[in-house]
Amino acid sequence: MNRQQLIQQIKEKRSFLCVGLDIDINKVPKSLMEEVKREEDEEDCLYATLVEFGARIIDATAPYCVAYKPNLAFYEAYGLSGMAAYESIVEYLRENYPNHFIIADAKRGDIGNTSKMYAKTFFEGDAQADALTVAPYMGEDSVTPFLGYEGKWVVLLALTSNKGSQDFQLMEDKNGERLFEKVLRQSQQWGNDENMMYVVGATQGRMFEDIRKLVPNHFLLVPGVGAQGGSLQEVCQYGMNADCGLLVNSSRGIIYASSDKDFAEVAGQKAKELRDQMDEELKKAGI
Repeated sequence: MNRQQLIQQIKEKRSFLCVGLDIDINKVPKSLMEEVKREEDEEDCLYATLVEFGARIIDATAPYCVAYKPNLAFYEAYGLSGMAAYESIVEYLRENYPNHFIIADAKRGDIGNTSKMYAKTFFEGDAQADALTVAPYMGEDSVTPFLGYEGKWVVLLALTSNKGSQDFQLMEDKNGERLFEKVLRQSQQWGNDENMMYVVGATQGRMFEDIRKLVPNHFLLVPGVGAQGGSLQEVCQYGMNADCGLLVNSSRGIIYASSDKDFAEVAGQKAKELRDQMDEELKKAGI
């Protein structure tokens, strides 16, 4: 999906919501697990439960979001069954919701030949994502292999929402430039606003002003709204640009909003609530 197509989806759906598919088997409703057990062989239960939970969440939330972000850790942890479930969920999205943007949240990044293989993993084959989160620490040659795919995006970590972000990301050099600012400035020599986004945590508040000075036109993937306490209104006030320029992610606050049989219905309601708030923010911005 290219930049203009993504912007068009945001305008048509009045939403810039990304739903995080961080599926923890320990948080899946017991009623669903029992339902799957009745229908599947014991050895297939893990795979089937992950896929069924993901599909029901997707069906319930698809009208209210423009993107999905499966976090690879929540699939890799379950071995081959988990990775098969990840691939099936991506294929389900491709077949049933082809206009939704898919971000593989894998935070890859290694020496060039290794990054090339990571890019092949996520950007080729049947379970292709539109974008991949990438760590910038190893520099240009670890990032550019991901940028060689037309219509695919790198989502580069810049200023994250976790407490430990202060350990390195806010460190200043002798000229007063902070590390996240160096990442933003330097990485624009590798990609552009057609193939590179940045991760900026919703908990960073007015720091979005400093980020927009360096990357006024790039899309920002914003985790941390909801369970982590970030403010959607604050993110929009300081981070929205003329094209919206935001993909705001919510995971736990949507997919685990209910642990009962109505989990999918409640997830849809929570997604709609966020979509309605986003519609208001888009109107305020004249979009």
